[in-house]
Amino acid sequence: MLHTFVALVEDKPGVLTRVASLFRRLNINIVSLTVGHSEREDTSRMTIVAEAPDHAAARIRAALYKLEITRDVDEVERNSAVIRELALIKVAAGPKPTRNEQRDHLFSLAEVFKARIVDLAPESVMMELTGSASKIEGLIQVLTESGYEILEISRTGRMAMRRGHHTSRVMKALGDVSKRKAAEDIGNVKKAKKSDLIANEFPEKK
Repeated sequence: MLHTFVALVEDKPGVLTRVASLFRRLNINIVSLTVGHSEREDTSRMTIVAEAPDHAAARIRAALYKLEITRDVDEVERNSAVIRELALIKVAAGPKPTRNEQRDHLFSLAEVFKARIVDLAPESVMMELTGSASKIEGLIQVLTESGYEILEISRTGRMAMRRGHHTSRVMKALGDVSKRKAAEDIGNVKKAKKSDLIANEFPEKK
Protein backbone atom coordinates (compact mmCIF):
# COMPACT_ATOMS: atom_id res chain seq x y z
CA MET A 1 0.00 0.00 0.00
CA LEU A 2 1.19 3.53 -0.78
CA HIS A 3 1.57 6.02 2.07
CA THR A 4 2.18 9.76 1.57
CA PHE A 5 4.21 11.63 4.19
CA VAL A 6 4.82 15.39 4.28
CA ALA A 7 7.90 16.33 6.31
CA LEU A 8 9.22 19.79 7.14
CA VAL A 9 12.99 19.49 7.52
CA GLU A 10 15.96 21.78 8.02
CA ASP A 11 17.26 23.33 4.80
CA LYS A 12 20.91 22.29 4.94
CA PRO A 13 23.31 19.85 3.22
CA GLY A 14 22.96 16.15 3.98
CA VAL A 15 19.24 16.17 4.87
CA LEU A 16 18.16 14.22 1.80
CA THR A 17 20.83 11.61 2.48
CA ARG A 18 19.63 11.20 6.07
CA VAL A 19 16.03 10.65 4.99
CA ALA A 20 16.96 8.22 2.20
CA SER A 21 19.24 6.29 4.58
CA LEU A 22 16.41 6.00 7.10
CA PHE A 23 14.14 4.34 4.54
CA ARG A 24 16.99 2.06 3.46
CA ARG A 25 17.56 0.95 7.04
CA LEU A 26 13.82 0.37 7.48
CA ASN A 27 13.85 -1.67 4.24
CA ILE A 28 11.04 0.49 2.80
CA ASN A 29 10.92 1.43 -0.88
CA ILE A 30 10.53 5.13 -1.75
CA VAL A 31 8.19 5.38 -4.74
CA SER A 32 8.68 9.12 -5.18
CA LEU A 33 10.25 12.02 -3.29
CA THR A 34 9.86 15.74 -3.99
CA VAL A 35 11.59 18.50 -2.06
CA GLY A 36 11.64 22.30 -2.22
CA HIS A 37 11.41 25.50 -0.17
CA SER A 38 8.46 25.89 2.20
CA GLU A 39 6.64 28.89 3.69
CA ARG A 40 8.97 28.75 6.70
CA GLU A 41 12.45 30.27 6.65
CA ASP A 42 15.33 27.75 6.50
CA THR A 43 12.83 24.91 6.15
CA SER A 44 12.32 22.55 3.20
CA ARG A 45 9.17 20.59 2.48
CA MET A 46 9.46 16.93 1.50
CA THR A 47 6.64 14.84 0.07
CA ILE A 48 7.57 11.19 0.38
CA VAL A 49 5.53 8.36 -1.13
CA ALA A 50 6.49 4.96 0.26
CA GLU A 51 5.22 1.46 -0.35
CA ALA A 52 4.69 -0.29 2.97
CA PRO A 53 2.17 -2.40 4.91
CA ASP A 54 -0.51 -0.59 6.91
CA HIS A 55 1.10 -1.48 10.25
CA ALA A 56 4.41 0.10 9.13
CA ALA A 57 3.01 3.62 8.55
CA ALA A 58 3.13 4.63 12.22
CA ARG A 59 6.68 3.29 12.52
CA ILE A 60 7.84 5.30 9.49
CA ARG A 61 6.23 8.48 10.79
CA ALA A 62 7.75 8.07 14.24
CA ALA A 63 11.19 7.28 12.80
CA LEU A 64 11.08 10.39 10.60
CA TYR A 65 10.10 12.56 13.55
CA LYS A 66 12.98 11.21 15.65
CA LEU A 67 15.56 12.59 13.20
CA GLU A 68 17.02 15.83 14.60
CA ILE A 69 16.67 17.48 11.19
CA THR A 70 12.87 17.01 11.21
CA ARG A 71 10.61 19.83 12.41
CA ASP A 72 7.22 18.27 11.62
CA VAL A 73 5.76 15.15 9.97
CA ASP A 74 2.28 14.44 8.68
CA GLU A 75 0.72 11.52 6.82
CA VAL A 76 -1.95 12.67 4.38
CA GLU A 77 -4.73 10.76 2.66
CA ARG A 78 -6.50 11.45 -0.62
CA ASN A 79 -9.80 12.46 0.98
CA SER A 80 -8.16 15.07 3.22
CA ALA A 81 -5.54 16.54 0.88
CA VAL A 82 -4.98 17.85 -2.63
CA ILE A 83 -2.48 15.53 -4.36
CA ARG A 84 -0.99 16.42 -7.74
CA GLU A 85 1.84 15.37 -10.01
CA LEU A 86 3.45 17.15 -12.96
CA ALA A 87 4.73 15.38 -16.06
CA LEU A 88 6.59 16.45 -19.20
CA ILE A 89 6.11 14.08 -22.13
CA LYS A 90 8.05 14.41 -25.39
CA VAL A 91 6.45 12.64 -28.37
CA ALA A 92 7.89 12.07 -31.85
CA ALA A 93 5.89 13.91 -34.51
CA GLY A 94 6.49 11.22 -37.13
CA PRO A 95 7.66 11.34 -40.76
CA LYS A 96 7.13 14.54 -42.73
CA PRO A 97 4.11 13.44 -44.89
CA THR A 98 1.97 12.74 -41.82
CA ARG A 99 3.56 15.18 -39.38
CA ASN A 100 0.84 17.85 -39.56
CA GLU A 101 -1.91 15.28 -39.13
CA GLN A 102 -0.17 13.81 -36.09
CA ARG A 103 0.35 17.25 -34.58
CA ASP A 104 -3.37 18.00 -34.93
CA HIS A 105 -4.19 14.73 -33.18
CA LEU A 106 -1.71 15.50 -30.38
CA PHE A 107 -3.28 18.95 -29.94
CA SER A 108 -6.69 17.27 -29.64
CA LEU A 109 -5.38 14.82 -27.05
CA ALA A 110 -3.84 17.68 -25.09
CA GLU A 111 -7.20 19.46 -25.05
CA VAL A 112 -9.04 16.34 -23.85
CA PHE A 113 -6.56 15.72 -21.02
CA LYS A 114 -6.22 19.47 -20.27
CA ALA A 115 -2.51 19.32 -21.00
CA ARG A 116 -0.39 22.14 -22.49
CA ILE A 117 1.91 22.08 -25.49
CA VAL A 118 5.08 23.69 -24.13
CA ASP A 119 7.51 22.98 -26.97
CA LEU A 120 7.25 22.43 -30.73
CA ALA A 121 10.29 21.10 -32.58
CA PRO A 122 10.57 19.97 -36.21
CA GLU A 123 10.21 16.30 -35.22
CA SER A 124 8.73 16.34 -31.72
CA VAL A 125 6.04 17.81 -29.46
CA MET A 126 6.39 18.30 -25.70
CA MET A 127 3.30 18.17 -23.50
CA GLU A 128 2.92 19.33 -19.89
CA LEU A 129 0.25 17.68 -17.75
CA THR A 130 -0.69 18.28 -14.11
CA GLY A 131 -3.05 15.99 -12.24
CA SER A 132 -3.35 12.66 -10.50
CA ALA A 133 -1.00 9.78 -11.32
CA SER A 134 -3.89 7.91 -13.00
CA LYS A 135 -4.56 10.88 -15.31
CA ILE A 136 -0.90 11.01 -16.39
CA GLU A 137 -0.77 7.26 -16.88
CA GLY A 138 -3.99 7.49 -18.89
CA LEU A 139 -2.43 9.95 -21.35
CA ILE A 140 0.70 7.80 -21.65
CA GLN A 141 -1.46 4.75 -22.36
CA VAL A 142 -3.48 6.56 -25.04
CA LEU A 143 -0.30 7.82 -26.72
CA THR A 144 1.22 4.34 -26.70
CA GLU A 145 -1.92 2.62 -27.98
CA SER A 146 -2.26 5.28 -30.72
CA GLY A 147 1.16 4.30 -32.05
CA TYR A 148 3.10 7.39 -30.98
CA GLU A 149 6.76 7.06 -30.07
CA ILE A 150 7.37 8.53 -26.62
CA LEU A 151 10.89 9.92 -26.63
CA GLU A 152 11.13 11.10 -23.00
CA ILE A 153 9.05 11.24 -19.82
CA SER A 154 9.88 13.31 -16.74
CA ARG A 155 7.59 13.14 -13.68
CA THR A 156 7.85 15.03 -10.40
CA GLY A 157 6.19 12.46 -8.17
CA ARG A 158 3.40 13.36 -5.77
CA MET A 159 3.00 16.77 -4.18
CA ALA A 160 0.43 17.00 -1.38
CA MET A 161 -1.19 19.65 0.80
CA ARG A 162 -4.00 19.32 3.31
CA ARG A 163 -7.30 20.94 2.35
CA GLY A 164 -8.66 24.03 4.12
CA HIS A 165 -7.22 27.19 5.63
CA HIS A 166 -5.59 27.21 9.07
CA THR A 167 -4.82 30.24 11.23
CA SER A 168 -1.49 30.48 13.03
CA ARG A 169 -3.21 29.38 16.27
CA VAL A 170 -4.56 26.26 14.56
CA MET A 171 -1.17 25.56 12.98
CA LYS A 172 0.46 25.74 16.43
CA ALA A 173 -2.15 23.34 17.79
CA LEU A 174 -1.56 20.99 14.89
CA GLY A 175 2.15 21.09 15.65
CA ASP A 176 1.48 20.12 19.28
CA VAL A 177 -0.84 17.33 18.13
CA SER A 178 1.84 16.13 15.70
CA LYS A 179 4.37 15.85 18.54
CA ARG A 180 1.91 14.00 20.75
CA LYS A 181 0.94 11.70 17.87
CA ALA A 182 4.58 10.85 17.19
CA ALA A 183 5.07 10.04 20.88
CA GLU A 184 1.96 7.85 20.82
CA ASP A 185 3.25 6.09 17.70
CA ILE A 186 6.53 5.32 19.43
CA GLY A 187 4.62 4.03 22.48
CA ASN A 188 2.43 1.82 20.31
CA VAL A 189 5.50 0.42 18.58
CA LYS A 190 7.00 -0.56 21.94
CA LYS A 191 3.77 -2.44 22.79
CA ALA A 192 3.54 -4.17 19.40
CA LYS A 193 4.60 -7.70 18.65
CA LYS A 194 8.10 -8.26 17.34
CA SER A 195 6.71 -9.69 14.09
CA ASP A 196 4.91 -6.37 13.39
CA LEU A 197 8.01 -4.20 13.71
CA ILE A 198 10.48 -2.99 11.13
CA ALA A 199 14.08 -2.78 12.28
CA ASN A 200 15.31 0.76 12.93
CA GLU A 201 19.01 1.34 13.53
CA PHE A 202 18.75 5.08 14.19
CA PRO A 203 19.44 6.10 17.82
CA GLU A 204 16.74 8.02 19.65
CA LYS A 205 17.15 11.77 20.20
CA LYS A 206 18.78 12.74 23.46
